[in-house]
Amino acid sequence: MPFQAILREVDQLHSVSTHLEALAERHPSVSEPLTTIAESIQNTATLLEVLVATKGPKPI
Repeated sequence: MPFQAILREVDQLHSVSTHLEALAERHPSVSEPLTTIAESIQNTATLLEVLVATKGPKPI
């Protein structure tokens, strides 16, 4: 089902965002851009979750 595949990608996006935030903490010289990118990825994951919640199959 496509919605399950989207939710798996959401999990991957959350993971990437977390990894970028960790890199930002370890590398102050690129902390700001990495944090900005991590936030953008997190926002994209949230939007995909909303898409699945609104367009996906409804729980019984």
